[in-house]
Amino acid sequence: MKIFLSLILLLLIVGCANRKYPAPIVKIDQVSSPYSEVHKNIITDDSYQVQKGETLYSIAWKAGIDFRLLAQMNNISKPYEIFPGQKLNLSQGAVSIAKNKTIKQPVTEIKTTQKNNKKTIAKEKPEEYGKNQTNQKVQKKVQKEPIKKIESDSFPSKVRKWRYPSDGKIIDTYSTKENGNRGIDFGGRPGDPIIAAADGKVVYAGSALRGFGNLVIIKHNNDYLSAYAHNRSLLVKEQDWVKAGQIIAEMGSSGTDKVKLHFEIRFRGRTVNPHKYLPK
Repeated sequence: MKIFLSLILLLLIVGCANRKYPAPIVKIDQVSSPYSEVHKNIITDDSYQVQKGETLYSIAWKAGIDFRLLAQMNNISKPYEIFPGQKLNLSQGAVSIAKNKTIKQPVTEIKTTQKNNKKTIAKEKPEEYGKNQTNQKVQKKVQKEPIKKIESDSFPSKVRKWRYPSDGKIIDTYSTKENGNRGIDFGGRPGDPIIAAADGKVVYAGSALRGFGNLVIIKHNNDYLSAYAHNRSLLVKEQDWVKAGQIIAEMGSSGTDKVKLHFEIRFRGRTVNPHKYLPK
């Protein structure tokens, strides 16, 4: 028996000595896509500490949460300013509570108050109505102010038209598989122009999100965001308003192993298939 085991060990040693190439590595996660690295950096904890260079939008992006919900969960008001070291709550319980809240609640309360005012006026005597008419106009002006604040952002209710962010060849498409590509990848050469897929406002421009390299995130309205990752250089900065077709960056290989653009569209924090929005 000892002789038999010795012969097997000897054969294994000889086989390894004669191998010309490294032994194959078993893929533990069975994913060939480099986005397995990106998914390692997705936030899954119930809380998160803000790092330097991050914004509320970029953290919401990593956590897969609508930025408005994230703001509500942490009592952060516009313009959604956060600071390094700040601890944010990301618990699922808070998400559920925030989802149940009606964002249009202030408008509803205003309408109810106006109806109540009308009923009160109707019960008053005719000679008293003229006295209260001036006050009523003042009340209406005061009541309309919160509505104007809510609608202060010049974002359309719908995205008018989507455009391809690059003329490069599509090298990887959207996938719903675990650790799959959550967007579209375009190939190209370093320096190729990257354009905005729709009108909007730049809410993030930087490299603080590991795995995405130099990244641009554009807010198109209260529902849709788009992202442009792995750029060589960024030609826009945060708070810039951009038009569809405007050059916002140059293609590169930051945060990845090849020159490409990784493009995503998100609806209320969740990734969606860009092919359903882009022209056929």
